[in-house]
Amino acid sequence: MASYNISEVATGTAVLAVAAGFLLYAGQVTGLGGGAGDSYDLSASFTSIEGISEGTDVRLAGVKVGAVTDLALNPQTFRADAIFTVDEDLALPEDTAIIVASEGLLGGSYLELLPGGSPFNLEPGAEIEDTQSAVSLLNLLLRYVGGGDEE
Repeated sequence: MASYNISEVATGTAVLAVAAGFLLYAGQVTGLGGGAGDSYDLSASFTSIEGISEGTDVRLAGVKVGAVTDLALNPQTFRADAIFTVDEDLALPEDTAIIVASEGLLGGSYLELLPGGSPFNLEPGAEIEDTQSAVSLLNLLLRYVGGGDEE
């Protein structure tokens, strides 16, 4: 019969508690934890949505308020259609704009909401009309090196 030392049992319990804490923290950071709150869907159409994929953050004033849930190419308009969620308690004006923003020169991309001033709010499932697509760093660099549009 094995005899257990109290310090071994206490150490094992502490290790399990720390592991559970890490799992809970990881779930909250990645958005997989329960109690994330309800949200509603919105959509937008972009000429280029380079750097955006499903799960990409949707931010307002730098704060994550949603995520991209679906991306598809519209064969009629040849534009990229994005569907994304926004926190349910966030009432966005109907003249809200959305842009593909970058976290820095080499950082990732995300969708940034820019609320307007309309007294009327977007309904769930509505489309944001005012969009700004991703700016290609390579195209800007080539334009600068090549002399650009000199007037």
